[in-house]
Amino acid sequence: MRDFLQAYGIFAVYYVIVIETLYLTILSLSIKNIFSIIKSSMYSRFQSLSGSEYVPQISILVPAYNEELTIIENVRSLLALDYPKYEVVVINDGSKDETLQVLLQEFKLTRTEYAGGSRVLETSNVRGVYYNPQYPNLYLIDKENGGKADSLNAGINLSHYPLIASIDADSLLEKDALIRIAKVYMENPEETVAIGGIVRIANGCEIEDGMIKKVNLPTKILPMFQCVEYLKAFLGGRIGWSSINGLIIVSGAFGVFRKDFVVKAGGYRGGYPGEDMNIIIKLHKYMLENKLPYRVAFCPDAVCWTQAPDTLKILGSQRRRWGRGNLKNMLEYGIYIVGRPKYKVMGLITFPYNIIFETLNPYFRFTGFVALLGYTLMDMTQWRILAIYSLLNLLFGVLLGIGSLFMEELAFKRYTRVRDNLKMLAFLFFMFLGYQQLGVIWRFLGHIEFMRNNNTWGTMTRTSWKT
Repeated sequence: MRDFLQAYGIFAVYYVIVIETLYLTILSLSIKNIFSIIKSSMYSRFQSLSGSEYVPQISILVPAYNEELTIIENVRSLLALDYPKYEVVVINDGSKDETLQVLLQEFKLTRTEYAGGSRVLETSNVRGVYYNPQYPNLYLIDKENGGKADSLNAGINLSHYPLIASIDADSLLEKDALIRIAKVYMENPEETVAIGGIVRIANGCEIEDGMIKKVNLPTKILPMFQCVEYLKAFLGGRIGWSSINGLIIVSGAFGVFRKDFVVKAGGYRGGYPGEDMNIIIKLHKYMLENKLPYRVAFCPDAVCWTQAPDTLKILGSQRRRWGRGNLKNMLEYGIYIVGRPKYKVMGLITFPYNIIFETLNPYFRFTGFVALLGYTLMDMTQWRILAIYSLLNLLFGVLLGIGSLFMEELAFKRYTRVRDNLKMLAFLFFMFLGYQQLGVIWRFLGHIEFMRNNNTWGTMTRTSWKT
């Protein structure tokens, strides 16, 4: 047993060194690229694109299931975007609440004949399409329940334009979000197959007519932790991954895609959570197998504001769902992609990283904790060594978070008050003292649910934007 624990300790040290080196490398790439983003924004004329006829046309797809409390503000915000030519397609996925009724009443929509493109993707039965000429760029699809992926496929079938954007029904876009993403797309339209926007936490912000009027930090603890967590993930992670074309996910809350390649890749895959990761993996796979030049980009100044769960029950349900989706995608595609040079960055870096340091992370955490108990009980180490080791890990995690907050302050300055920055620093430290460990537990429980064939969406309770 002592020999086993000693060998595991050596493995754990190298595991930590490798993962922290990778984190630091990705953060360094993010910081390097943030300066290019700042320079591009200073000399960009993206605002003039809002009236340009050359801007690509976009169909915004909004899957909605039991979203009666947020859907009206969501649609209003989308109808008010600064963009020359787009449409909003809301897909009511067999909601059991008043989602359909509030939309019909608010926008005076009436049933119409199907007026979209060819029905290229299989979906659950569409019960009707609704439209009002007074809102010429708004469509409502009412269909039987089939899940978020099925709803997105139904929206693709009706959509009229070459680009599609997926937006969550509990989210709000800033007025210039599409223009900023269009600018990134127009830099290389032939090769750009997907672009992700940044997702920020709207809890605590002042909202009026579907628009963010004043940016504030959340007042509750759990949304505040998520605010810091999202900044770390998007600014400290996705900017760096996108710079090497290694993004494995574009958030389902806000992403833009070339419709033709989404269809060629088979559309969204239903049957389990994780459709946002799945479609990106399928796009990577399709483009690489057909030897087509491409990129999956990230636009950190195209902002989507979303409601964050504010209770442990709802947050745990969300994180378990993410864990199930991640595990399913890794099992389904890992055997074909990992270690194969033809899949380039995805096969040699992104997938191995995701499997070892994301999917398997809960198991290393749990076994590491058990090993620490073994070292202590068998008198194989001193508490001072363990304390120093734990402190160094904590400080390194905080350092990585500070790098993300530095990029936020340097490039975007959404939180202008000194006390806001101090509050984020404090939560950045305290998230390693319980919140992060909860995330590990939830991910592990998600794996158990996957093994039990639990593919449900889970509990998600919305709060009205007006409250």
